[in-house]
Amino acid sequence: MLYDIVIKDSWVVDGTGTPRFKADVGISGEKIVKIGEIPISKGDIVIDAKGAVVCPGFIDIHSHSDLSILVNPKAESKIMQGITTEVIGNCGFSPAPVKEPAEKELKRELEKYGLNLTWRTMKEYFKRIEENGTSVNVVPLVGFGTIRTCVMDYENRRPTKDELDEMKALTEQAMLDGAFGLSTGLIYVPDCYADTEEIVEVCKIVSQYGGIYASHIRGEGRTLIEAVKEAIEIGKRASISVEISHHKAAGVVNWGKVRETIKMIEEARKEGLDISFDVYPYTASHTSLEALLPPWVLEGGRERLEERLQNRDIRERVKYELENSINIVDNCIADSGWDRIVPVYLDSDKELEGKSLEEIAKSMGKDPYDVFFELILRNKNAQVIIHEMSEEDVITVMKHPLSMICTDSEALSLSDISRIGLTHPRGFGSFPRVLGVYVREKGVLALEEAIRKMTSMAAKKLGIPGRGVIKEGAYADIVIFDPQRIRDTATYENPYSYPVGIEYVIVNGKITVEKGKHKGTLNGKVLRKITQ
Repeated sequence: MLYDIVIKDSWVVDGTGTPRFKADVGISGEKIVKIGEIPISKGDIVIDAKGAVVCPGFIDIHSHSDLSILVNPKAESKIMQGITTEVIGNCGFSPAPVKEPAEKELKRELEKYGLNLTWRTMKEYFKRIEENGTSVNVVPLVGFGTIRTCVMDYENRRPTKDELDEMKALTEQAMLDGAFGLSTGLIYVPDCYADTEEIVEVCKIVSQYGGIYASHIRGEGRTLIEAVKEAIEIGKRASISVEISHHKAAGVVNWGKVRETIKMIEEARKEGLDISFDVYPYTASHTSLEALLPPWVLEGGRERLEERLQNRDIRERVKYELENSINIVDNCIADSGWDRIVPVYLDSDKELEGKSLEEIAKSMGKDPYDVFFELILRNKNAQVIIHEMSEEDVITVMKHPLSMICTDSEALSLSDISRIGLTHPRGFGSFPRVLGVYVREKGVLALEEAIRKMTSMAAKKLGIPGRGVIKEGAYADIVIFDPQRIRDTATYENPYSYPVGIEYVIVNGKITVEKGKHKGTLNGKVLRKITQ
């Protein structure tokens, strides 16, 4: 038999957590068809992998490439770190379904990328990705916030029975279109306006189709314990598999709480709940600047927000609430401080990117709160990095058997610098950072365990057949890397930097990265959940 690709003399780490072994790998079409000894003469293309590790393509369980994949189908920042599959639709946002009044806010997001809205349903959105092409496989979730906005706009109240029924119907259609589950972003509007009961009712629909519930929980700081309790309650009441997104304890006063939350999660599993969590290997988060406001300030959408922040009395009320932790879910300002909050994307104030809010306020001779409010008013898409986690907590979460690895980032490229300003290094470095820093240098994880967290564990959680493992009959999503050289190079100061040590990336049987260079191959797919 002649194989399309033969990978010779590699150390195979198959993704299951079992010890590595020496073998050749033969690929025909989209699939791995042979693992064992294969003569060189049997390969149309032969890759010499002596001394290298061959493992399944990495699965980014928590990604935000929903829109960027349409302008950057090569997804360089992901594929260059070995990611062959991304889970999109996280933190309560998905680009579909689209109904008024959600359309207005979506168009604001699309404007950032220079995109036009050409879809309404999840099915039509998937078609847009496929027509555009993609280097990575895409696994979609549907966003609870998107569903709620379609029905209720940004209103802070419980839905009527008819509104809840409409939310359920939209969710069901998304599942029928191929979504793998539902996500929430419960610190963001409008998700934060929903109570537990509302989320449970929508999750029951997802559960009927075997989908998962992925949640940016209602608090990652002072209310972390209560937020994890809610995620567990939702899972139990809706009989649904739960994934806690980018699990962390945010703010110095909250460091160490992850030890308690992990115990809670372990107890829930003993009681029969399928619950796990993911983590990125950094001590800083990345979010929108307006997310640091009390939720009531954002009620009604962007126009109402701007009206409120131009009112001096409302500014004083917001300042009082932030200083006294009133109406705040995660008080990054009080728990972390102005010096730890760094704008990395500003629409109109590019010269201030990379400087902390404390630095900006001092240079302007202004109160930090006024700078905070003015930056939100002048920049509709302001993004910030917040240095708010401890290294010890990151390691605690990462080394636990229930954690998976994620980037929590959109797909970017080096040419994106002029368009989106700075970003978080996790978008370019998360997976090689785990392998270089936490496996090779610090010994936090064994190589086989780290690969399991990046591959088969996520595939099993999502219910993706034939992905996340190196075995005969599986899809040929493969990474070949040098275990002695692999490492991230992206930093907070220079986040746009590809990793080193990854030599080849194969997606659905086609070489996409060759000798460390992207070939421009677009052989990824939109994966759809098969519903009964």
